[in-house]
Amino acid sequence: MSPASPDHVSVYVCGPAVCNFAHIGNARPAVVFDVLCRLLKRRLGSVVYARNFTDVDDEIDAVAKEAGQPIAAVAERCIEAYRTDTAALGVLTPDLEPRATEHIPEIIGMVARLIARGHGIRIRQRLPGTVPAASVKPAVPGTRSEGARARIQIAAPHAQAVQKSLDGLAAP
Repeated sequence: MSPASPDHVSVYVCGPAVCNFAHIGNARPAVVFDVLCRLLKRRLGSVVYARNFTDVDDEIDAVAKEAGQPIAAVAERCIEAYRTDTAALGVLTPDLEPRATEHIPEIIGMVARLIARGHGIRIRQRLPGTVPAASVKPAVPGTRSEGARARIQIAAPHAQAVQKSLDGLAAP
């Protein structure tokens, strides 16, 4: 395996959903990808390592409601705890740590493009707590995709904007 551009390697890793404190399931990928990125940096020189935070979803919304706090406060507290915990494991901080809430329009656009290209279908649905959700069912001819869904869900602060954008997508 070799990179498309030997002078520039990028690694993007799905980070934790930050609705609670880290557990071993969150620590394992942090350690594994830290080791991988260190190895790539030694062998190839330049590596850009990005690990996102899913800082908005129905679980964070529920935790925030129970605590009587804004979602952003819960997410921020958990992100800081995660950083502290992974640093204690010797894991380096990634070069980039984007948050889902910083890219809501791009996420909606990507889902819309997948649906428009026939790679999925829009299933109109509302989750508990009036959180809108789009389920994208794979549309791959000749495969069994029953029950295989990727659900995109956006919680409270973004719900109305997301619903307006999703309403523009064709529902079956």
